[in-house]
Amino acid sequence: MALDRILLTDFRNHRDTQVEGTAQFNLLVGENGAGKTNVLEAISLFAPGRGLRRASLADMPAQDGRGGFAVSADLASRGEPVRLGTGVPAERPGRRLVQVNGAEAPAVRLAEWLSIGWLTPAMDRLFSESAGGRRRFLDRLVLALRPGHAGHATRLESALRERNNMLSDERAPDPRWLDAIEKQLAEAGAAVAQGRRETVEALDDLLAQLPASPFARPSLTYRAGGPDEPGALAAALREGRARDRAAQRTLTGPHRDELEVRLAAKNQMAAECSTGEQKAMLIAIVLAHSQLLESAGERRPRLLLLDEVAAHLDPLRREALFERLRAGAAQVWLTGTETQPFSAILRETSVWHVEGGKVVRRD
Repeated sequence: MALDRILLTDFRNHRDTQVEGTAQFNLLVGENGAGKTNVLEAISLFAPGRGLRRASLADMPAQDGRGGFAVSADLASRGEPVRLGTGVPAERPGRRLVQVNGAEAPAVRLAEWLSIGWLTPAMDRLFSESAGGRRRFLDRLVLALRPGHAGHATRLESALRERNNMLSDERAPDPRWLDAIEKQLAEAGAAVAQGRRETVEALDDLLAQLPASPFARPSLTYRAGGPDEPGALAAALREGRARDRAAQRTLTGPHRDELEVRLAAKNQMAAECSTGEQKAMLIAIVLAHSQLLESAGERRPRLLLLDEVAAHLDPLRREALFERLRAGAAQVWLTGTETQPFSAILRETSVWHVEGGKVVRRD
């Protein structure tokens, strides 16, 4: 097990919810709108970032609550359990707090304690939306393998924002100050790019070894938005200042990277494939990533959040999904409107009924 004694206070439609007695498979069952995905979203906040919905902090507190929220859980470890907590105090609604055993910590430190991945219905649009969505998806995959990736990404975003502000200023920026910002951007950007490239290459190698069924096998390619060596990236930024100033934004760097996904059997871009093929490729990537974590000897507890995934698969693919999950070491969280699609794993699954923001354990 990874997480247990999960508490949600004033989070979305959950005023006071406790989930206890978890197993490797954990199933939340209820009607649409009952609050199942809200539980998964709360769990996803134990990873750096904005959670599986990418919602703003202002959208998370209960509408009739005091203006804040709190989520906490026990994390299994080799010694005593570690208590993780995150939330927003009512008196400071714009600030998210993170605690480890009661001591305040930066959100990026969460990646050092556990690895979290997820798959949601909204991600079905991953291959047709902007490249930014695919970069965020890729960064979550990298973060699961490299906890330090969150810090590199944060430094990259900060340096990029500062450089863009300087370029868009009516006054010409001080070249020395621009040199310093570009050096920071290049160092953080190169680290981000390296993590992305190595993760994509490792995943593609693993996917190439898998059978073409029951899940459509994708092939992955990393398309860099600029040099991925610090010196070369800094030089490219320096050379592109005039062009970037005219555009009022930085046109070279890992913020323009692309994750290219093709259906291997047809050599067809994922965006041109059917919805069913796209969903199958997403599942294949997530399962391969979990297998990659296993082979890399990942020692952090791992969670996999699968929102409304099984209901859209035929029985053959559902059984294949459960077999792959059962063979892994991740704690799995699933949601559904009924238990029937999960009949193959019910005997080994902790099940909760969710209704109106209340969660009740089912024996």
